[in-house]
Amino acid sequence: MSSTKRIVLPPTHDVETVPFADGEEAWFWFSRCQLMRMDGARFVAGMVETPRPCDPDDVYRAVMDIYRQRLIGNPHLQVLGSYGEKLTPPDEYMREEQQDACLWRDALGRLAVALQKKGIVRTEEKRDE
Repeated sequence: MSSTKRIVLPPTHDVETVPFADGEEAWFWFSRCQLMRMDGARFVAGMVETPRPCDPDDVYRAVMDIYRQRLIGNPHLQVLGSYGEKLTPPDEYMREEQQDACLWRDALGRLAVALQKKGIVRTEEKRDE
C-alpha cells in the first residue's frame, strides 16, 4: 500500500464568493488566468485568495455569447485580447488608443451586463437620494 497524501478541498458551495466590481475587473482576471495557463499553471477551484463565482472559462464564454449575438464585433475582440494580454486598458488620452478605448468601453459594458445576469459581476444597487 502506498502512503500518498490526499488533498481535500472544501466544497465550493460552502465558500462565499466575491463578484467582480465590473466587466473590466472580470476581463483582467480572466486575462491573468489565461497568461498563467500559457505558462503552465492549472486553475483549481477553491485554491485562490479571493473566491470568484465562476471559472475563467465562464468569462470567455460570456464574451463569445455577446459576440455571437452580434453585440460586439471582431474589432472589440481584438482590443479585448490585445489589452488583456498587456493587463492594462487603452489610454483614452493617447490619440493612437482613443478608438481602442471606445471599443474597450463598449465591449466591457456589454460584458458586464451579461455577467451581471449570471451573478458574476455585482449589480449596482439603486439608491434613493
